[in-house]
Amino acid sequence: MGLTKQYLRYVASAVFGVIGSQKANIAYVNLRGGERGRYVAVAACEHVFIWDVRKGEKVLILQGQKHEVTFLCPSPDGIHIAVGYEDGAVRIFSLLNGESNVSFNGHKSAVSIIHYDGLGARLVTGSKDTDVIVWDIINECGLYRLKGHKDVITQALFLKDKNLLVTSSKDSFVKWWDLDTQHCFKTMVGHRSEVWGMLLLNQENRLLTGSADSELRAWDIHYLQEKKAEGEPKVKKGKGLLDDGDEDNEEGADESLEERILSCKKAGSILREARDRVVSLTADTRARVIACHGNDSVLELFTVLSDGEVQKKMTKKLKKAKKKAAKAQKDTEEEAAEPVVERMLKDEIIRLTNIKASAKIRWVDCLSCAGGELKVALLLQNNTIETYSLKTSDKTPTANKTARLTLGGHRTDVRTLAFSSDNLAILSASGDTVKVWNRSTLQVIRTMACEYALCSLFVPGDRQIILGTKSGKLQIFELASGSLLETVDAHDGALWSLCLAPDQRGIVTGSADKTVRFWEFELIKDQSSGQKRLTVKHTRTLQLEEDVLCVKFSPDHRLLAVSLLDCTVKIFYTDTLKFFLSLYGHKLPVLCLDISHDNTLIATGSADRNVKIWGLDFGDCHRSMFAHDDSVMFLQFVPKTHLFFTAGKDKKIKQWDADKFEHIQTLEGHHREVWCLIISPNGDHIVSSSHDKSLRLWERTREPIILEEEREMEREAEFEESLAKGDVPVVPGETQGEAAPAGKKTIETVKAAERIMEALELYKEEARKMEEHKYACENAGKELPPPKPNPILVAFGNVSPSRYVLDVIKKVRSSELEVSLLVLPFPYVPELLKLFNSYIQEGLDVELVCRCLFFLVKIHFGQITSNQMLLSVIDELRTNTLSKVREIRDVMGFNSAALQFLQREIESKEEVMFFAEATGRLEEKKKKRRKRERAVLTIA
Repeated sequence: MGLTKQYLRYVASAVFGVIGSQKANIAYVNLRGGERGRYVAVAACEHVFIWDVRKGEKVLILQGQKHEVTFLCPSPDGIHIAVGYEDGAVRIFSLLNGESNVSFNGHKSAVSIIHYDGLGARLVTGSKDTDVIVWDIINECGLYRLKGHKDVITQALFLKDKNLLVTSSKDSFVKWWDLDTQHCFKTMVGHRSEVWGMLLLNQENRLLTGSADSELRAWDIHYLQEKKAEGEPKVKKGKGLLDDGDEDNEEGADESLEERILSCKKAGSILREARDRVVSLTADTRARVIACHGNDSVLELFTVLSDGEVQKKMTKKLKKAKKKAAKAQKDTEEEAAEPVVERMLKDEIIRLTNIKASAKIRWVDCLSCAGGELKVALLLQNNTIETYSLKTSDKTPTANKTARLTLGGHRTDVRTLAFSSDNLAILSASGDTVKVWNRSTLQVIRTMACEYALCSLFVPGDRQIILGTKSGKLQIFELASGSLLETVDAHDGALWSLCLAPDQRGIVTGSADKTVRFWEFELIKDQSSGQKRLTVKHTRTLQLEEDVLCVKFSPDHRLLAVSLLDCTVKIFYTDTLKFFLSLYGHKLPVLCLDISHDNTLIATGSADRNVKIWGLDFGDCHRSMFAHDDSVMFLQFVPKTHLFFTAGKDKKIKQWDADKFEHIQTLEGHHREVWCLIISPNGDHIVSSSHDKSLRLWERTREPIILEEEREMEREAEFEESLAKGDVPVVPGETQGEAAPAGKKTIETVKAAERIMEALELYKEEARKMEEHKYACENAGKELPPPKPNPILVAFGNVSPSRYVLDVIKKVRSSELEVSLLVLPFPYVPELLKLFNSYIQEGLDVELVCRCLFFLVKIHFGQITSNQMLLSVIDELRTNTLSKVREIRDVMGFNSAALQFLQREIESKEEVMFFAEATGRLEEKKKKRRKRERAVLTIA
């Protein structure tokens, strides 16, 4: 057997260069009892970053898995934060340690909104799959799924005092849900286009909605109590379809049902200055300040006046109107009617100020602080966070910018990367800046303003860098001072490619002006400082027929490969510039190429999604491989090997073997097109940049890759994904109406069901063994040694088989329990019911067992009732469950009463102390009064 080539695995090491992703919102958070308004949470691809805006530092990273974050919502107590993901999952992180212990899976696509109730015990999530799900955080399970909207859910809000929920969607409807009966009792159809945002104001007596026009619509909510005469039968609550005043053809029962809970009437509109749609609409925690913005860089702030302030305003108005009426009466000498001043919406909600940000705003969050201070955090579309502060109590409040986080990332996409020769520094350049990073700490060392950069390299010695720009210029920077040394007008078109000569004495550049130019490094005396500085001197020009996209020297400096817009790659001799070979076969232009260290192979990547490997001696194509699902943007050989990496617009980075023409591994992590990558000179690190604004560092490990295992793992992952996407089983007895179970079939639920089945099989096997042993003892007439227990039971500490089944059920996540039991085939259910009976009798985890029992009886009701053998089991369960649950209820009642008694005791002691303190103060006041009286008498 011949030796096999060993490949080493590359793994993700870090994400940097991203300050805040655009997909998810920004939110103020409290961290370890710190100052309010100091920390903000933003999404960073699949992670969540907590930034200290005062210091401009990242203080906590909430690690994600592989899907992008789409929404953030801090809990009312400030200890947790709920994070929604692209795949529909929701995870709750602790802000104390950054760990996640609770996760919910219910949505089929990206989570679009998350909201806590007032106590922080329930969570409502809306998604692109048009469903709304209510989750119980304490029990860590889904309560129900609400169906009714026909487009993406844009907002969902709990009402504090009533068990109601209001949701808005891009289908232009606002729906009101009664959570006691899980049905929609009212649909507001007063919007002509998508509803993008929604707020509850004035102690939840007013609803404010933002749509695709410049109006913010206000609706007055009137809550009504059900008034029923004694003995009158209750009418079943139906679904109200229309809002008041919209249509007249829908009357009768539905209308009366709406009116029994609440009525909604339009109160007016607030006009925004922006003409486009509302992008985000938010308010502070007390709903006193409203922040709203469109697709531009202006944030509009409104303030909601209190009843006292509105009353003062109306009194002034009435006074003014009376004055005016008296004057008019005097002029006309006719008796006029008493003036009446109507209370308008503009009297209650007034414009506060506008904040002009430095770029287009994507998300906003507000926070009211002590002393009437309002803090505003903005996440901008150019990877920047800005914070502002203003005093709402001022007559003309002005917003002051308090922080701007820009250092940790580029404003635009990074289009070029380079590694220093010592593997320690990384260069990244975008449309306006070039940054140099320390690879080990991932901190920015230098930031320099530049033109739109397309290619870059470190000059030998790593003291200077050279950039090729879109305008055809070469820019030379010195790293020590961070200054631009020189700008050379190198080409008339975009300078697409730059390559260092193998002898390190010069560079070659290729441009859209159809020329390849050769340059040599020179040291010249600077006129201003008198010091010597680096420059480049033009030596030769190679004129071509088409635009040049990529140039590369062979490592022996003998050949020069040039990729052209006509889909060919031409090879020239470096010394004479004579034509040597033409490599043609790609259907679209070659965007990237590289030559192996031994000058034998050249690999080309094209916009036709293929990678071709050619021999450099005769120009023969060794193999053409379909590499990516979109254009191949970058290609580079690993130093001193025939392995190479490719980056594509399909968000993936792939490693290939150019000798065996095999795909080795795929590096997944980026969420948008990958523009470029760079491999360190020692081959241990890779840095890649993407349209998602992130830079990712990948490290080579010592772990070998076995290709057969890799392919097997890929097939397994595909199978698991298809399994999770299979048909969701229908729960018997559930009507296909507005409410449905919250859970979703995932690979975890399938695995949990399999574990339960395996545990039941083990239990049956052990029971069979014990029966056989008993029978053998009876036949032998003496006690025989017991059979050996299963190794799994021994590993779990010699637990009994029945206890092992309970342990397996307990290990299933609370949020996945129902769906796991739903997947469980019915033949396992009778055995499980018998086990449940024994657990309840012993008092083991009664609450969990009852939950499983009720669910199984509900979904298998028909089969259980038709099975005569199970009737006695069900009858026993009925009596045992009732008695055990009553017993637990009594214990809880006793404990609750004891705690209330202790509370009353403590309160009464505190009151005694309080009154004693008050009496002492009263005595002091009396003494002071007596002294004053004596002093007055003395003076008299």
